Amino acid sequence: MALHDLPKVKMRVRFPYLAPENFKINFVRRFLSTNFLFLIVFLTGAGVLVIEVAATRVFSPYFGNTIFTISSILGVVLGALSLGYYFGGWFADKYPKFSLFFLLIFLAGIFATLIQCFSVILLPSLAKNYDLKIGPLLASICLLFLPNFFLGMISPFAIKLKTLQLSKVGRVSGKIFFWSTLGSIFGSFLTGFFLVPHFGISKIIIFSGSFLLILGFSGFLFTFKRENFNLDKKIIFLFIFGFFAFLLSFFTFFLPKPSSILFQKEGLYNQITIGDFLFDDREIRVLRFDHYTLESGIFLDSKELFFDYTKYYALYKILTPQAKKALFLGGGAYTTPRQLLLEKNNLEIIDVVEIEPSLFELAKKYFYLPNDPRLKNHIEDGRVFLRKTSKKYDFIFTDVFRSFFNIPVHFATKEFFELAKSGLTQEGFFLMNIIGKLEGKGSEFLLSEIKTFSLVFPKVYLFAVESPQKKEIQNFILLGFKDKKKEIEFDSPFFKENSNPIIANLAQKRVSLEKLDFSKALILRDDFAPVDYLMAKLY
Repeated sequence: MALHDLPKVKMRVRFPYLAPENFKINFVRRFLSTNFLFLIVFLTGAGVLVIEVAATRVFSPYFGNTIFTISSILGVVLGALSLGYYFGGWFADKYPKFSLFFLLIFLAGIFATLIQCFSVILLPSLAKNYDLKIGPLLASICLLFLPNFFLGMISPFAIKLKTLQLSKVGRVSGKIFFWSTLGSIFGSFLTGFFLVPHFGISKIIIFSGSFLLILGFSGFLFTFKRENFNLDKKIIFLFIFGFFAFLLSFFTFFLPKPSSILFQKEGLYNQITIGDFLFDDREIRVLRFDHYTLESGIFLDSKELFFDYTKYYALYKILTPQAKKALFLGGGAYTTPRQLLLEKNNLEIIDVVEIEPSLFELAKKYFYLPNDPRLKNHIEDGRVFLRKTSKKYDFIFTDVFRSFFNIPVHFATKEFFELAKSGLTQEGFFLMNIIGKLEGKGSEFLLSEIKTFSLVFPKVYLFAVESPQKKEIQNFILLGFKDKKKEIEFDSPFFKENSNPIIANLAQKRVSLEKLDFSKALILRDDFAPVDYLMAKLY
């Protein structure tokens, strides 16, 4: 053997895993054997956040994306995890077995999978019988407590298993919680940036639960024989129950849908449904967000707008007849911009800002939105668009809602109205669709909006879409002029004799602001705007 060959032989003897043909295999083995438990807690930590983020979308069709929904989910998940940490540590000290460790993951998978099934059964009933404050709290307890309780037991159990023959408990504990938290961060980004945009919420829930089932079952199979674990009837029944839980939730995909539904899909922000229905023997097509919020609609026999509040755009014909630029914040089914495109007018630019990406193409397919170079679609937040644009518009129509008729907080404040006012020409006006009531319990939101609006616009009008005398919930249109000298001459023949019923009946729809009681109304600002709290009173 030559002298220069000796180092190679020596290397193979002392470091066999560095041999080129074995390096990758042995490196993976060493990594997994050293970091196996860390990898498990990383995956289960990711599962916690995937379920938590997805739950906000599961609940929103029934309770809205309100602060009460978010707080309930966060509170119950954190409460379940804390109890899981406590009892997991006790259980690990008493039964420090890898097989039981994986059984806990399997149990978490069972209850995570059942979220889909229970949501179909429980949420409609809870939404019907409880308000927007109590409903999401009860739903969170019923659906989210058990899977997160068992997931919470994983970390202290992993610490016990990792420190059976080690004295460095502090260092191991730090690593366990580091990997668990890192997994949660990964799960949060994975859900928000990839899973929700590409998969339905139901698929995400079932996939997460199924992954935990497989992880727990596989780990148990590999460990129970080595630990002489007694595979009794209870454990076998548990595995069978997990299998049926998966099947039960999976079959919810095949529940029949009404024949009237033309399209249904999870969007980035809401569940989107398009369907045809009969109204006074006339067929209508409507866009619905989640289960309750009707966004837009047209009559199929005439393509006429169905909802009266959307028809108030026609005020531009008398207020700014020479309008060149119009802005719509909130596209919905794009039915109102479509009407503008079909009319004879001087408009050169119709900008529509809609945050839900798919609605523009759906409007073309189902609501007959024509291709017209005057219409510019912008997929972004409306307030962000207003802040960035340098254009001045002759009129702006805001019809922005989240779910359950809630206006997003940043579209309800003094700062937003100031921004909108700055985007108007001197002769321009601003329209806003609001849902509320004029008197009694729940009227605080509408009155607070009017009070805040009036601080910004020097000339303000309020129109009740149904009737000023109606005391129940209805749509209202807030109108503000940038120029304090501008007024609406309701007594002019042009109004009374107009062929458009919206314009002809405008005086009858007007609400006298002087007669409203603003003593309990708030001034809503970015720093303090309890919109969800006020809307909860309304509903």
